[in-house]
Amino acid sequence: MILNKKTILAVFFLLFFVLTFVIIDIKGVNGKGKNEDTETRAVYISYIEFDSYIKDKDSATSKENIIKMLENAKNMGFNTVIVHVRPFADSIYESEYYPISSTVLNDMGNIPDYDILEFFITEAHKRELKIEAWVNPFRISNLTDLSKIPIDSPYYEYVKTNDAKVIDGVGIYLNPASSRVREFIVKGIEEIVENYDVDGIHFDDYFYPDKTIDLESYSEYVEDGGLLSLEEYRLNQVTMLIQDVYEAIKKINKEVLFGIAPEGNIENNYEDNYLDVKEIISKSGYVDYIMPQIYFGFENQYKPFMDTLNFWNSLIGTDTIQLIPALAFYKSGLQDSYAGVGINEWIENDDIIKRQVLISRNTNHYGGFSLFRYDYLFNENKSNNNIEKEILNLKEILPT
Repeated sequence: MILNKKTILAVFFLLFFVLTFVIIDIKGVNGKGKNEDTETRAVYISYIEFDSYIKDKDSATSKENIIKMLENAKNMGFNTVIVHVRPFADSIYESEYYPISSTVLNDMGNIPDYDILEFFITEAHKRELKIEAWVNPFRISNLTDLSKIPIDSPYYEYVKTNDAKVIDGVGIYLNPASSRVREFIVKGIEEIVENYDVDGIHFDDYFYPDKTIDLESYSEYVEDGGLLSLEEYRLNQVTMLIQDVYEAIKKINKEVLFGIAPEGNIENNYEDNYLDVKEIISKSGYVDYIMPQIYFGFENQYKPFMDTLNFWNSLIGTDTIQLIPALAFYKSGLQDSYAGVGINEWIENDDIIKRQVLISRNTNHYGGFSLFRYDYLFNENKSNNNIEKEILNLKEILPT
């Protein structure tokens, strides 16, 4: 059969388009075809890292360690660090509202002679890394010893009132149902955004510490004619804080992001933490991104990764909010005792994180991923064979 020119051209263009889609699909598989330039690739640097690299160190050593952390993050292919600036109603910078964090006291047990947050920001930006300030809004201490609370802290008087409580077996927490506490937290966020060139403010999943801290507040609410149930009341308290923080940030600098990393198990957010995640990601005005802690493997019997990821993606009701799943790098090479039949998945596989990133990139609200946490990637004392292989596999799909 002799083909005419039109037929030949039609076949040519058909082959061209088929090959184009094949190439696109291959890029999607190897991870280099979707949002490589715009996705967030974040790693958490927690107060636990501070204990190892900053606390009890002289200034020169702690600065060297900070630079090394940032260099490691950059060389791995990350573009964002989430730094714990307030783990316990304290700060790693000079604050009008919070005492200096014990996790960054120097080798003499004194306040460092340099601004740790400012140094983090300057050195991160030199390396084209974004930096988000990670805040635990309500936690004062994991201990219950009131004598450990700094007398000169502005919230010291709170523990003598309904604004803060000592919770046996849990610690000392600010009361989420206190309007004075909410205003205090917002002022602390404003202080960071006004004084430091951070790229974002980040809350994790610590909201309500237990089911007793606000009972006095709720009784007063009901006596004043309030009609919400206790559960609705608690959800509303956290939602009001989130909205107030978001509005405060945007009033100062619209470019600074605000995001939250709730538990990956959505039921726990409602039943324990009282975070109304469906409300805050259904529309604009609360957060810029949601970073659910999807710390589950593909074989998890109760919360398999793909189902959980897709569920979170389906809850987002606006294109103004991005989905940035937090992934459990810390589980590599270890048993997952809460995974049911998937208990050994993280031992039997060494490419879980890579596969989770690739799959996440296909969700329509995808904005990136984060890994918890720094030491499990870069501290040889935490390493194991699976971690080493997970790192090599992950590097295959990250920019170099």
